[in-house]
Amino acid sequence: MTWPDIKRDMCVFRRKGIAIAALFTLLGACAPETAPEPTIAIDSAGVRIVAGDPTGSDATCAISEEPVLVIGEDEEDETQWFSSIRGMGRLSDGSVVAVDRTSAEVRVYDDTGRHLRSMGRSGEGPGEFANPYVLWIAAGDTLWVGDYRPWSYNVFTAQGEFVRRVTLMPVWPDPARGGGVLDNGYSVNARAESAYNEDFTVADTLVLEVHDPEGGLVGNLARLPDRTSGTVSEAPNFWLFPLFQSFARVDARGSTIVLGHGSETEVRVLDDEFNLRTIIRWSEPDREVTPADVRAWREDYIESRRQPGSREWDEYDDASLSDERPVADVFPPISRIMIARDGRIWVRQYDRPREDRGWLAFGPDGEFFCHMAALPAEVWEIGADYVLLLSETELGIQTVEMYRLDTPDSVRSAG
Repeated sequence: MTWPDIKRDMCVFRRKGIAIAALFTLLGACAPETAPEPTIAIDSAGVRIVAGDPTGSDATCAISEEPVLVIGEDEEDETQWFSSIRGMGRLSDGSVVAVDRTSAEVRVYDDTGRHLRSMGRSGEGPGEFANPYVLWIAAGDTLWVGDYRPWSYNVFTAQGEFVRRVTLMPVWPDPARGGGVLDNGYSVNARAESAYNEDFTVADTLVLEVHDPEGGLVGNLARLPDRTSGTVSEAPNFWLFPLFQSFARVDARGSTIVLGHGSETEVRVLDDEFNLRTIIRWSEPDREVTPADVRAWREDYIESRRQPGSREWDEYDDASLSDERPVADVFPPISRIMIARDGRIWVRQYDRPREDRGWLAFGPDGEFFCHMAALPAEVWEIGADYVLLLSETELGIQTVEMYRLDTPDSVRSAG
């Protein structure tokens, strides 16, 4: 199944008289800000089509040189030390929430990094966790903390009060692969259906399901073609995917859902009634994969395996470098999609070998907003004027870092 095939596979379903439809249309053409004006069209279904060329814009976003807040550097204080951060976010009062998987705690800190309160612990009772895995913040600073197995959510207030446990029905044994919780309490959950085809010819499927605030299944939102996988003769027991493979991405926050696939320079934007409202498209020149790209990737792979502390070379490494492993014809334009707390849509561009291509940001209306360079650590949340990163100290200790985000809007305001 290819990405354009999604249109015929989308489901339309109803609950409480509300029509919930995802209508996927493939249209296109041009987009930026200081460059040519974007091409904007409204199709027959009322979908706004915004297309353009971000390379023609010099609008830039950037983070501060140093973090304005760091949490997790004090090993002598158990509330200031993390072993495995699985989620973080910022509340409306400026405080920061982080989920630590090993301690099974959700911790809240003020805007100076002082610990305020914790909620949750290991166990099977109300507000307790088997394996806390992710954090989503919904309306009113309600905290939805994913837990498995089975996949469910412990819901807390920002003040630490346990509200309820929401278990998805039918039961999911594993955590969701993307998605999120909307402000109306509906959750978008993604699970993979693996094809297990040894010759890399059949794509896996990413199944997106919508669940109501109590965890009941509302219906399927989409079935997206995901990456293909297979084996090579050098290591038939190891499953690999082709080099530079395209795959599906999904995010949900506030009143917005975004879907994308690495085969297209396109993001589809749905509202909280699950209707397609906007298609964002942009130009991405020169995506062809060359032999030099493959050679550079293999050289970098070998070099990384020579670093101190690396495990011993084995059959998996031979399989990874095998000439039998397929290579994509073109690079994906997308490696990640995020919805910011202010509704902007951020696209992490796919890094070609030895390149850090950074981010593209689009406004809630779909128009290009800014470029941003690749950031020094994993991005966990973006707001109107901040970015939260999951970082590590030189000793490998995980930390929460918050940076100021400067945007074209903030520069204009300062001027």
